[in-house]
Amino acid sequence: MRSKSFSIKPDSHAHRVRVLKCALSSRILLIALILLWRSLLSPYDTSALISPTCVSASNANSDSPVLFPRAASALENSIVWDGVYFVRIAQCGYEYEQSYAFFPLLPICISLVSRTVFAPLIPMIGQRAVLGLSGYVINNVAFIFAALYLYRLSVLILNDPEVALLASILFCFNPASIFYSSIYSESLYALLSVGGLYNLMGGANNIATLLFALSGAARSNGMLNAGYIGFQTMHWAYDAISLKKHAFVGLQVVVSGALRCFCIFIPFFSFQAYGYFNICRGHADDEMRPWCKARIPLLYDYIQSHYWGGGFLRYFQVKQLPNFLLASPILSLAICSIVHYVKMWPAVFFSLGLGTAPAKKEMSATVFSLGANTELKTVGVLENETSGTLQDAHCIRLRKRFTKEESIAMNITSEGPPSLPVIVLPFILHLGFMAATAFLIMHVQVATRFLSASPSLYWFASYVMITPSIGKRWGYFIWAYSVSYVLLGSLLFSNFYPFT
Repeated sequence: MRSKSFSIKPDSHAHRVRVLKCALSSRILLIALILLWRSLLSPYDTSALISPTCVSASNANSDSPVLFPRAASALENSIVWDGVYFVRIAQCGYEYEQSYAFFPLLPICISLVSRTVFAPLIPMIGQRAVLGLSGYVINNVAFIFAALYLYRLSVLILNDPEVALLASILFCFNPASIFYSSIYSESLYALLSVGGLYNLMGGANNIATLLFALSGAARSNGMLNAGYIGFQTMHWAYDAISLKKHAFVGLQVVVSGALRCFCIFIPFFSFQAYGYFNICRGHADDEMRPWCKARIPLLYDYIQSHYWGGGFLRYFQVKQLPNFLLASPILSLAICSIVHYVKMWPAVFFSLGLGTAPAKKEMSATVFSLGANTELKTVGVLENETSGTLQDAHCIRLRKRFTKEESIAMNITSEGPPSLPVIVLPFILHLGFMAATAFLIMHVQVATRFLSASPSLYWFASYVMITPSIGKRWGYFIWAYSVSYVLLGSLLFSNFYPFT
């Protein structure tokens, strides 16, 4: 987000290698810390090995002896907190009402990998240990790809490989790192959401929609990624109708955008329908659960309220003050990044980038369309893609392929790449909505991992760290915050003590 003249800077292969090394190193470090703390301390809760027989006979546990019981015990002991639910669902399916709080993508992946790649290990360490091992492998591999995607996305948006590199390294050692190496859905969600954004920026809207939809099958907040499609659609429709005077094209854009958003919502509502038919169907009215009788029977909202105590301002209690303090660094960083953006580009923020003064034509770019979109051919002309896989250099070249006569100009200040303020705006809005939700509705300590997949946090932190007057001092603080939470998280979480 620095002031500079605009120029296309292809990202360096050396930078990608460095991000890969940092991602691998951070995962090895986390696993080593988990093993260290587990060997030095006794877990607060030792019930991890308890695994009742599945309710369904078809998913019954295998009680056959294993060849390496100590290895099996070590793996099963490491399955703590939400990991217990994910492994149980992968093994037995959705047996109880509260288990529907955990979305199905991760359990499905765990089950598939355990039945294929790691199937030969079942006689050696047992089914539950193999399920746990599958979860660890899936999430750590997903994290590495998420870090690479974040670097590529950052280069495309910020046009600065150095800042993109710093942002990606910060992500590799982010304060919620322990959850990205445990059996949690954070890694899959980060991979799918950041990967979807990268493809959206490259013009591969169908792939982006698919990845966003899958992110909604990993976590409930994956639905919010539809906001990026909505933001893009709003701008394209405005440009087509107000600037180009093509009402029919604008209507096509709105319909197409609505269909894409609907596709992103499908996993969430399909899962709610699945829960409704499993729990509510076939019961008399007096036997139904309370949420089954609601006008819109949403199981997820009921679970969050009834089992986890979530709800608007319900967490605002004096006894929860330590949890607010635990979440204060990430919330402060989020608030500062939003305030900084509003101060830099108030006109863009309050107008949502609509109806603002055009930039120089040769510098113009369409919102979230560094690549082509078939629904808006009047916007620009692009060459056909020759490969199904988007490469970074190819995406950067797409910037130059818009014809000057047909490009739609955006409002930008003289600071940064010309389209940066408008392109970054949906990231800021997304972060603001999630931060407000975490602070007002959720268990506030969850904010650390809830916001950890937001690219704008790492962009802002990188911007602060390279600012000459304050960068060194705040750089120390940011790194101290990340390192302390990595150490604290690996210590507390792995031994079944509360942590975010």
